[in-house]
Amino acid sequence: MNGPARIVQLTDLHLYGAADGRLRGVATLPALQATLAAALARHAPWDALLLTGDLVQDDAAGYAHVRALFGAAPTPVYCIPGNHDEIAAMHTALAARPFQLCGSALHGEWLLVMLDSYLHGMAHGRLADAELARLDATLAAHPGKHALVTLHHQPVPVGSRWLDSVGLDNPAALFAVLDRHPNVRALLWGHVHQAWEGARNGVRLMCTPSTCAQFKPGSDSFALDRSPPGYRWLELHADGRIETAVEWVAAAAAAATGAGSRASVA
Repeated sequence: MNGPARIVQLTDLHLYGAADGRLRGVATLPALQATLAAALARHAPWDALLLTGDLVQDDAAGYAHVRALFGAAPTPVYCIPGNHDEIAAMHTALAARPFQLCGSALHGEWLLVMLDSYLHGMAHGRLADAELARLDATLAAHPGKHALVTLHHQPVPVGSRWLDSVGLDNPAALFAVLDRHPNVRALLWGHVHQAWEGARNGVRLMCTPSTCAQFKPGSDSFALDRSPPGYRWLELHADGRIETAVEWVAAAAAAATGAGSRASVA
């Protein structure tokens, strides 16, 4: 493998079976198509896509759009569930390559670990004991690899009281595992529909805006933000460095109120 591992994260797609389905006034499929088109223009080719939860908005028929957009991808499409996903339908629809649900993967000198924080019927999330044990064992099996760990729910407060009440409800258990493994370089999530970065014990903490509507940062109660859809790109270097940024896609905001562009990764 030459050069850094190149990863693109798309999160909180909130797709419906209907192509014109809207979430908080945003047509989610056209917004995703325009966001994907921008990512392809700016950052392709990449080594993998990360879809970090809420692929659909409580509508199992939305996975057909995920398959249409990403099913012919030449690189892996790693998926994890969010609180709005339909778990049984997600496992059925995304069972074959290029899709991979949770698990782990190696890309050069990097280990990616995708965690399932879904808690049935709840907006907040939790990592089951078995999931924490899997994380611990996977990190222990690859001590020489730099690790990027991903999940849907935020494990730290992001400064919005209402959102922080529906984050990960057992973050201490997660960090107890991560603290045992000095090869962990970053923790990445979605769920909060905004960009945020921090650090803890030398580990970078990052979240990424939605491909549709955004929440207002720093708000005590529910509030929408006027920022357009977005995504995150990451370049994971062999020495453990991470180059990353969020890209905001103004064209996607326009597409969400119109016909949209018809991008796919094929």
